[in-house]
Amino acid sequence: MAERPALTDPFEIGGVRISNRVLLAPLASIGNWFVRLQAKRFGAGLAVSEMVSSFGLHYGNEKTMNELMRIHPDEHPVSIQLFGQDPEAMRSGAEIAARSGADLIDINMGCPVPKVRKTGAGAQLLSDPELALELTRAAIEGSGLPVTVKIRSGLMPGDRSGFDLAIRLAEEAGAAGIGFHPRVAKQGHKGYPDYAMARELSEILTVPMIISGGLSTAEAARRAYEESGADAVMIARGSLGYPWIFAELTGTEAPEPDRVALMEELAWVMDRAEEHLGAERAGRYLRKFYPWYLDRIDVPKLVRSELCQTAGLERAREIVAGIRDGEPVAV
Repeated sequence: MAERPALTDPFEIGGVRISNRVLLAPLASIGNWFVRLQAKRFGAGLAVSEMVSSFGLHYGNEKTMNELMRIHPDEHPVSIQLFGQDPEAMRSGAEIAARSGADLIDINMGCPVPKVRKTGAGAQLLSDPELALELTRAAIEGSGLPVTVKIRSGLMPGDRSGFDLAIRLAEEAGAAGIGFHPRVAKQGHKGYPDYAMARELSEILTVPMIISGGLSTAEAARRAYEESGADAVMIARGSLGYPWIFAELTGTEAPEPDRVALMEELAWVMDRAEEHLGAERAGRYLRKFYPWYLDRIDVPKLVRSELCQTAGLERAREIVAGIRDGEPVAV
């Protein structure tokens, strides 16, 4: 039996060279350009954007066009993930994403959130495989780029519709890769992923399969890579507040950052958020980021509470600097 490639080995998706097999997954409402750039700084071979509405691109929504399509020159290769259920909007959206600088397009066929599914998008597409194939073809035609699809194994327990659709997407629609989350949509992020099913799929597919789901630590990612037979791993929640997970998996930097390193990285995120959104919006937006970093160190409850509740960016910077330096922070 041939030896498995190491996670540090390069591979290709549709002719696009990826420097290693550790990827940042699409993170809804989180995976903007600076989160992707952070992952790349720590060693990720490819970063995928947060979900972007194909309708938002098709109709020229200002926020979608100006914020979600922003790509930093240092983050290539980068994949833009689109969602939607209309082939014409998908074709148009993929074309716009390509013009904006995407190297690959990804289509979301795995989101389990009801408000997405009720539109016929996300995981709901598993119930309409012909439409799923049409959307994939439309994205390929519109973008001229390799198109991957991120998909769940099914909708309900015992359902393998996603497994079956993944094969058709590659063989009939021309998908260049499959991101496979081996949990059904009903499970959300609960329960142990079915890596045995993923291995079964990996042995059938002739395109790369990227495994996702349950990869909260480097150890879990390595185990999933081996158990699933995947070509790469896709890290999502395991990277929140801990981009060092990419360094652990690629050997580019020592893991287990101390308080200083964590707060300096958080300060980098804060600076980029201000650059992206302006100080006022960034101050509010960042409140969901703070706990991801604070959970890794011992911080007094009052200090933690003020940081997580403040909408003022300058005050937040003072608190973060105090935590970094180990100095008391007035509240």
